[in-house]
Amino acid sequence: MDDKTVTAVLLLSCPDQKGLVASVSDFLYRNDGNIIHADQHTDAEQGLFLQRVEWELAGFRVPREEIAEAFRPIAERFGMTWSLHFSDYLPRIAVFVSQQAHCMYDLLARQRMGEFRAELPLLISNHPDLRSVAAGFGAHYHHFPITPDTKADQEQAIIETLEVQRIDLIVLARYMQILSGEFVARYPNRIINIHHSFLPAFAGARPYHQAYERGVKVIGATAHYVTAELDQGPIIDQDVVRASHRDSVADLVRKGKDLEKVVLARAVDLHLRNRIVVYGNKTVVFD
Repeated sequence: MDDKTVTAVLLLSCPDQKGLVASVSDFLYRNDGNIIHADQHTDAEQGLFLQRVEWELAGFRVPREEIAEAFRPIAERFGMTWSLHFSDYLPRIAVFVSQQAHCMYDLLARQRMGEFRAELPLLISNHPDLRSVAAGFGAHYHHFPITPDTKADQEQAIIETLEVQRIDLIVLARYMQILSGEFVARYPNRIINIHHSFLPAFAGARPYHQAYERGVKVIGATAHYVTAELDQGPIIDQDVVRASHRDSVADLVRKGKDLEKVVLARAVDLHLRNRIVVYGNKTVVFD
């Protein structure tokens, strides 16, 4: 990326109060920052202010390695939860998959076509079946078979692999294992899962069969951050597709898989472009 096009992104949330927008804008103005994107939202019920602001680094008077420290007094003054990101940083993604490969294929293809500004060096699975696919995309494939007796040891081995590969984001592409609370706690708001319906709905096994039996007219998919409470994390993106009485179970499965791919890809893209602010168990997604 050309140095002239590199941008910095500030994501923040804090109690709503006077002077927030002015203080952030003044910090950038005083240091010759050219703002190219700014958006904000106030959650009136919680009295919370959330903002995303992006500016060009070219001409900015504070060196990038000193920006966080220079902004810290403002953040402390307003009680902000905040993070700073740079557009030339390439996050590294690990995709977790079991045996349903549609989301995995989609993510690998999008990364290869340049749709994601990220590297995807690692696939992790509890089955050996998809090793050849990983090789075709130049990714390392690690097989960690998991049983109730080996789960803790295998999770530790997975963590070590993630650390070696310097992974920033974990994507559960229909990974049919429940991650332990200890594992999830190591990666807050850095694990994205795709769920086969709106949450909560049709929980448990054979969701499309349940939908078929109920004669549903839409089926949905939900991408969310993973928390210790199963399938209850902050929602990033959702979508639906129409269904009718003419659709068989196979039709619903096909439509559902297509939807899962698109919703998961959108969620990953939003995360990679630093468009999401998480607060409590909710998100604000700045488009």
